[in-house]
Amino acid sequence: MTIEILQTAPLLASCEQALTERYIVHKLHEQADKQAWLAENGARIRAHAGSGVQADLMDKLPNLEIIASFGVGYDNIDVAAAKARNIRVTNTPDVLNDAVAELTIGLMISLARRIPQSDQFVRQGQWQKGNFGLFSELTGKTIGILGLGRIGKEIATRAQAMKMRVVYHGRHQQKHTPYVYYDNLEDMARDSDWLVVIAPGGKGTEGIVSRKVLEALGPQGAIVNVARGTLIDEAAMVELLQNGGLGGAALDVFAEEPQVPQALLSLDNVVLSPHQGSATHQTRDAMGALLVANLEKHFAGEPLISAVV
Repeated sequence: MTIEILQTAPLLASCEQALTERYIVHKLHEQADKQAWLAENGARIRAHAGSGVQADLMDKLPNLEIIASFGVGYDNIDVAAAKARNIRVTNTPDVLNDAVAELTIGLMISLARRIPQSDQFVRQGQWQKGNFGLFSELTGKTIGILGLGRIGKEIATRAQAMKMRVVYHGRHQQKHTPYVYYDNLEDMARDSDWLVVIAPGGKGTEGIVSRKVLEALGPQGAIVNVARGTLIDEAAMVELLQNGGLGGAALDVFAEEPQVPQALLSLDNVVLSPHQGSATHQTRDAMGALLVANLEKHFAGEPLISAVV
């Protein structure tokens, strides 16, 4: 039986090729009248490949069986609505752990040593007028990790290689990890030089890094966000970066991507990245392959590789 699946946004070329080799793929984002197309063809769709699926789209796909998400985060999928409709949801964990952890450490070094700014210093001919200045290093500092999941553990391992002390905060203490656990995020921020945010997004964590947490991190502290922009009180962060209440920020994600608060663009104590955590050829190819593999398992009646629900 021919299986028809739906995309609502472009995917990686290798992933799209693998999908078209196996299924009839419909690209809703290329349709002039999306609602008319769904009304006419929605009942034929058995799978969705990608993310950003809400209940209203599920209602238009009455025979949808599975949402195979491209990404480890699934906060942009209405998982409760999918579960109520008996629609399976998968994601692509593990294959992006190393890439995100590498970028995290890269952002930290870039901020500590002001690497982007020093590059511009040389390019703009400022070196001839004097030295760039002295900054900081990671050695001997304490890194507090918010969210010691798969990626958080990879960050911790790399931080230890940088001779940093690792502590963490999460919903529960992980008894078999060698790091100090804090049950209060504000306390951890107060005792940390770096606060790395790598917890899942969604309603449960929205604004978890509050003004109080940022103030506890303090004028010598720095925050790194490689999770979701919504986890941080972005307005408070900007204000504290401007007035010296927070030492610095290295940010790969923002609350209203791709919009970035204008004030951040002119600050010297920030490093900005356009949501590049998993953006390597190796990782994105592996993510696409896992998406396809989950679909194959589902339609073969076999257990899913990385089921969310």
